[in-house]
Amino acid sequence: MAHQRFEFVMPSTEGVVFDAFHYHCWRQRWDSLVRATRVQGDAPCPYVGAVTDSAGAGALRQLSMKTRFVAFERPRVAAAMMIGRSFPFRSWAASMRHRPAGAGRSLLIYTYTFEVGPRPLRWLLEPPVAFVFDWQTRRRFARLRSFLLDHAGEIEQWRRAGAESAPSFRGASS
Repeated sequence: MAHQRFEFVMPSTEGVVFDAFHYHCWRQRWDSLVRATRVQGDAPCPYVGAVTDSAGAGALRQLSMKTRFVAFERPRVAAAMMIGRSFPFRSWAASMRHRPAGAGRSLLIYTYTFEVGPRPLRWLLEPPVAFVFDWQTRRRFARLRSFLLDHAGEIEQWRRAGAESAPSFRGASS
């Protein structure tokens, strides 16, 4: 079983970072790992019990995953686990915790656990899958950090306005 914990210092408060990741109207502008994510029932973001469908992007375009959120406490923690299977994963779960880090910054703590299959090939498949997943995780959160450097003010303004509807974007996406 693969397990990893990452810590990323983000250039925005935990609330802004949480919303940039979990509200799909923002996430679609920066996330390099998924080309489409949708909460079943079309909610703007997950909630405890929500089921999401995500389709991979780039080299991972063939990967799709259905998850159920088991925790969603805005702006501190969110956690989800895979429903069913999605090759190469037999199981997958992840959590994100957000903590203040002073001066308009925050710490994003991302932890995942997964198991690959088929079981007889786990010893062979898990190391390269973990390597790619770790690399993609670092890349993904670097993109989030870059997006926040340019757009945290927009998200903060959106949050102050009520954060209930999708923002209207002017110009090209990042």
